Amino acid sequence: MLQNDRAAAWFVRSGIQEPSGGVARYHRTDLNRNLPVSTEITGYAVSTFVYLREQAASIAAADYLVRMWDARHEAMPFEEGAPYSYFFDNGIIVRGLVAIWRKTEFQPYLDTAVAIGRHMTRDFDNLRDFHPILSLPDKTPVERDPLRWSRAPGCYQLKAASGWHELAEASGDLGFFVPYERMLRYSLENWQDFLPGHAERPKVMDRLHAFCYFLEGMLPRSHEPRCRLAIHDGLELAAGLARDIAPEFARSDVWAQILRMRMYMEGFGILALDREAAAYEAEQLQEFEAPDGGFWFGRRGGEWLPYINPVSTAFATQALRMWATREATGVSDLI
Repeated sequence: MLQNDRAAAWFVRSGIQEPSGGVARYHRTDLNRNLPVSTEITGYAVSTFVYLREQAASIAAADYLVRMWDARHEAMPFEEGAPYSYFFDNGIIVRGLVAIWRKTEFQPYLDTAVAIGRHMTRDFDNLRDFHPILSLPDKTPVERDPLRWSRAPGCYQLKAASGWHELAEASGDLGFFVPYERMLRYSLENWQDFLPGHAERPKVMDRLHAFCYFLEGMLPRSHEPRCRLAIHDGLELAAGLARDIAPEFARSDVWAQILRMRMYMEGFGILALDREAAAYEAEQLQEFEAPDGGFWFGRRGGEWLPYINPVSTAFATQALRMWATREATGVSDLI
């Protein structure tokens, strides 16, 4: 069975997608149970199911997100009943809903994505940057913590902002390009301050995951010289730090994100592929595949952490498929 098929089977049969259609944050192998359903992870899952051509699963996940949208307060909680909404999560959900809308043309998916996109511009903007977290239902900004990347603004938010770019293309509302471009300028001005960002090396690995979101967020503008230079320098920085820290703590999503960006940049004709580096990253990533087709979240020293993670599995599946296609044909697969 191809690795891609194994991952598809894990997503559909493992129970990581609950009967509600929502997808759990991860599976605890030591406890044999899922963590609660997350709207962000469900947003990722919609995009993944579309990629894997699992239409029934993608529709079930998208329907869950439409139901989770609180039209009364115009907000998306990060979990059912949770009193918080994250800027980043909203952008990932937008991207998932746009992806399934492109396949089905079911208007409620696009309508919900547009509503969330407007919520992001209206409620998270403080005119200097975008608040990472708001309390619900009052939408008051939550206190920031500069040592926790998810609780501080930063270049990583560009990945979520790319949801605006996709909304502009899908909905025809070109006004959505404006906040994306603003976030892009902010990120290009500040990205060099993001790493290492913490005195503890395992925390730097966590920040590497977020930093790769910055690289991914530049994909819509990767042909521009300012972005091409940042991607080149950022990839080299991320790859070097990943190799350095991995013997102590490694995350599968980091290896996948770095490898996937290399494939994208070669496929777009923007950066030549460092094949030796890509082969090393693919080899490291493949080690994280669990027997059932899911991917372990991380490894500390020589021990697997007891989490099978749907986002790690999604990123790894795509990165390894792209790498295998490139090795077989000499051309990066950007589908």
